[in-house]
Amino acid sequence: MINELFANLNNTSAIFKLFGDQYLKSEDIELIKGNSQKLIFNKGEVLIKQGSRSTHVVFLFKGIIKHTYQQENYKNMILTITSAPSLIGGANMFNDGKNIFSVIAVESCEAFMIDINILKQLLMQNSQLALKLFDIVSEMSKDSIINFINLAHKHVNGKVADILLYLSESVYKSQKFTLSLTRRELSEFAGISEINFITTLKKFEKDGIVNSNCKEIEIVNKAQLELISKLG
Repeated sequence: MINELFANLNNTSAIFKLFGDQYLKSEDIELIKGNSQKLIFNKGEVLIKQGSRSTHVVFLFKGIIKHTYQQENYKNMILTITSAPSLIGGANMFNDGKNIFSVIAVESCEAFMIDINILKQLLMQNSQLALKLFDIVSEMSKDSIINFINLAHKHVNGKVADILLYLSESVYKSQKFTLSLTRRELSEFAGISEINFITTLKKFEKDGIVNSNCKEIEIVNKAQLELISKLG
């Protein structure tokens, strides 16, 4: 639904016309458009910083980003990987406005930074639009939360299988893809050591489940990978 919702969007007015056209006046659309800025982020640059105050909601329309959380021991956890199109930071309009995680580009990204105060102003005037945005934010959070919970209760094979399936189905949307992430980032996402991730990936390759050549990954036997994921 989310991918259909944001398909083929290339400007801020289109974003809100698509899910709020029946609620917003043309001057509201122009207000949003006039308080948005298009930015390009290079690999490794921060779109949203953990602990900072939210000033914008981000509409990512090109590229792939990672959501990371830094623990008290300065160890980083990757909570999820998200590809465009995606709305990021909308949940902060429903809490105290403090970012609980960082969002970092894992490849070149293009995004609209939409002034959060302008959105709050419109949402306070329009309960239907507020409910619609809340639905979008909830749906986009649901998959990453379920994915995170599942990973926490699986063994190494199941975790690596889950990561590969998630990347294939939700990020690159293909059984053959070129990784934007390093092996270290993938191991952080899976919650295992880098050595364990690499060893398991090689085992899957030996068993004819995947082909792996540097950054290139191809899922050859998806049914077997799904079975490993299911068994955990």
